[in-house]
Amino acid sequence: MKTIRLMSLALALASLGAGLQGCAQTTPQWDRQFGSATRDNLAAQVLDPAAAANRNPATGIDGRAAKGAHDRYQQSFAQPESAPPALIISSSSAR
Repeated sequence: MKTIRLMSLALALASLGAGLQGCAQTTPQWDRQFGSATRDNLAAQVLDPAAAANRNPATGIDGRAAKGAHDRYQQSFAQPESAPPALIISSSSAR
């Protein structure tokens, strides 16, 4: 009888201990680090962080060359690509 009571007490204490694990305060630690991976990945993709302050970003290209490049770029979308020929697969057998 004593063994059953001791076992049920041990089981109750184990259940209580497992239930209290859900009340642990881990949220402030997670909130403090929230978004850090995204910020690190964004920072790794930036070549020059001071590029936004540059008042003359297009040095080395004159206006006519830039306009010509822009016009060619725009014309590349004016003519749609021709559709590739249709692929016909026949599964019927000739008898």
